[in-house]
This record gives sequence, C-alpha cells and structure tokens, in this order.
Amino acid sequence: MAQSRQLHLGAFMRPVSIHTGAWRYPGASPDANFNLAHLKHFARTLEAAKFDAFFMADHLAVLNMPVEALKRSHTVTSFEPFTLLSALAGATERIGLIATCSTTFEAPFNLARRFASLDHISGGRAGWNIVTTSNPDAALNFGLEEQIEHDARYVRAREFYDVVTGLWDSFADDAFVRDVESGIFFDPARMHVLDHKGPHFAVRGPLNIARPVQGWPVIVQAGASEAGRQLAAETAEMVFSAPGRIEDARAFYADVKGRMETLGRARDHLKILPGAFVVVGDTVEEARAIRARLDSLVHYESAIASLSIMLGHDASGFDPDGPLPDIPQTNASQSGRARVLALARRENLTVRQLAQRFGGYGGLSFVGTAATIADAMEEWLVTEASDGFNVMFPYLPGGLEDFCAKVVPELQRRGLFRTEYEGTTLREHLGLPRPANRFFPA
Repeated sequence: MAQSRQLHLGAFMRPVSIHTGAWRYPGASPDANFNLAHLKHFARTLEAAKFDAFFMADHLAVLNMPVEALKRSHTVTSFEPFTLLSALAGATERIGLIATCSTTFEAPFNLARRFASLDHISGGRAGWNIVTTSNPDAALNFGLEEQIEHDARYVRAREFYDVVTGLWDSFADDAFVRDVESGIFFDPARMHVLDHKGPHFAVRGPLNIARPVQGWPVIVQAGASEAGRQLAAETAEMVFSAPGRIEDARAFYADVKGRMETLGRARDHLKILPGAFVVVGDTVEEARAIRARLDSLVHYESAIASLSIMLGHDASGFDPDGPLPDIPQTNASQSGRARVLALARRENLTVRQLAQRFGGYGGLSFVGTAATIADAMEEWLVTEASDGFNVMFPYLPGGLEDFCAKVVPELQRRGLFRTEYEGTTLREHLGLPRPANRFFPA
C-alpha cells in the first residue's frame, strides 16, 4: 500500500566520499572527486534512480590539520562547485544541482548572479546551500586575521540572504519583451533597483540577469545551533541535519517546523534531510564487513585530525586511551562539537575510540541489506524524524551503484519513493512553491 508521504533523496558528494578511508577501498576510484567523466557518470546514475538532487559540498581552504594527516586526506583537491555543476547541468536533464556557497566570504551580488545563471543554464534545477564557514584557515585566505564570531556569522548570513533574494527579484517575469518591431528589449517599468543599505552590505542593483527559472533557487541550510535553527526556520526550504539518534532527529524536526509555523510558514515548505551514511550488502554481515574494512583504512593521524576539526580544538596532545577532557567553546561549528561531546558521554568512549569513529564517519549510518535499510528509512519518515535523507556513499562508484540498484527499487516497491520525476525543476521534485516576486506581485 502506497504511503501518504514519500522520501526525498539527495546525494551528498564531498570529495570522493564522506569517509576518509573511501579513496583507498578496493575497487574505488581514488580520483573520483577530480575526474569529470566519473562525476558525470555519478550524476547520470543518480538521475536514473530519480534522486531529488546532487549536492556538492565545498571547502574554502585545505582542512586545518597537521600535514602528516593532511597528506592522507582526499579533500585536498576538488572542483569549485559552480564550475562543476554547470558542466553537470549539460550532462543531465532532471536532477537538482545544489552548490555550497559561503555568506562569510562572498559578495551578495556575485553570488546572486552565479546562482541565477546556474538556474537558467540547468532549466530550473539550482539550489543554494547557505553556509557560514567555520574553518579558521578560510579566514586567512580572505584577508582576515581570525574567524568571525559564530553568532555574528549568522547575523551577517541573514542580511546576505535578504540581499540575494532581493536581487533575484530585480526583474518581473515578463520584463523581457524582446519586441523586434519596436526595438524594445525589456520594459524598464518591470525592473526594480534594490538600493540596499544595511549593517554589512550596501548593494545598489539591479541584478544584470533575468529572474531565475524557479523564481529563486531552492534555499538549503545546514546549521543546527540555536542561530542555525532560527535561520533555517526563517529562510530555508531544505535542511541538511546531522542527528546521531532518531530521538534527536524527531526533536530537531519538531523544533524547526514549529518555529516555521510561529513565523507563519507552512511546515511542508521545508524538507528536513538528515545526512545518512549508507552501506548496503546482500547480507547484514556483508555490509558490516564493508564498513569494518573502510574503518580499518583510516590512519590515526587522520582520525585525530578529523576529531580536532569537529571539536574546534587540537586533540593531538590528549591521552589516546583516556576520556575526552573538557573542551572550551570556540568559533568552530557548535553543532559538530555538540555531537562529539554527546557521543563521548553517551558511550563513555576514549579519545582513540572517538577519533576512530569520526575519522571514518561518526554520524547517522544505515548498514545492512536493502530491506533493513528501507525499514529504517521508513521509520524515520513515518515518525517525523525526517522528510528523507541526504545519502552519503561509502565509496565510489560501487557504493553509489549498489544503493541505486538495490535500495532504491526496494523503496519504490514500498511506495516510499518516486518512480518518475514530478516535473522538471528542483522545486517541483520537492513539492515547493515558486516564490512570488516581492516587487512585482502577480
């Protein structure tokens, strides 16, 4: 019997894989993140499986870890998201294309123009993952001596969003008449000059590109701190979350959707997709063996460096076989730090055990057969822990291909996932309305 609610599935494409041992896995493509032919194949495979979107993560600096760990990291080289997704737009027809772009180190006009361009080039498939960038080394690449304080980054992000969406509304949908006989290309009465002046930005406008196909590209957000949740409730249409347990996910879901209702937004106008690391085998034992092999490929130098990034604090001097000591608050990601501390307390893990967990992948994971994975995903959906998942594959291409060939058909058989796209735009895939133009209402 078909479900009244259906899953949404995004594919999280961080360089090679979210798992730091993935590029070394037997049969994996070590250059998967930096080989356009591979990336086109991945995107087409996901599109054939009817995924909502291909999501490209990004870094504005090499990861801030010691060189002995960095030399083992597959994240050192990857494509700039807009360049890659523009290429993938020409290689695909339906799948959404979500790019990560920072409000901390970008200019609103340039970002608005690039996303509008991607939306037009792709025929209405663009999405903007709003991030505030916690890596302190990124600040050094943009002329700052230190990272901007956490909550201040979110205040800046809120104004940044207002400017970008205002720029996307620079022209009415019918502004470009292109009347050959009269010689009139556009109607000036259907153009709005933003003339924004705020605490962080002064932007005149208008944007020098027609309004995006979707009105606005889909707005995506990933913060889970207090400031992040509020920004999501006010602005986001998709949220990538990172809960460790289904109970935490239900609480997050209820909180963010409740904030939306308080603000007068419809709950269905935001989709919450937790990140899920998925390892599928023909048996549960086979899937567990794949995960164990992956974890065995992570060196301690990489593991402790990954733990340090999550904590926002150098953990290399900690006693590997002792408990995690008290960690001071920093300007790093608060939600990431909170996940580490909660796991350490909940399972009484040593520093070495924590490093091994987060050096591989320490978040939500589904390890099993197509049936057991579908069981778990269905529970998350029907109990309002999520609206779907941002799927992370254990290695490429095999892990991706296994999920599409085994788990997707099982979800479709249960009526939990589409068999055909509902339309041509990312908004149509997600069941989201096209935003009205604030300056030229219909």
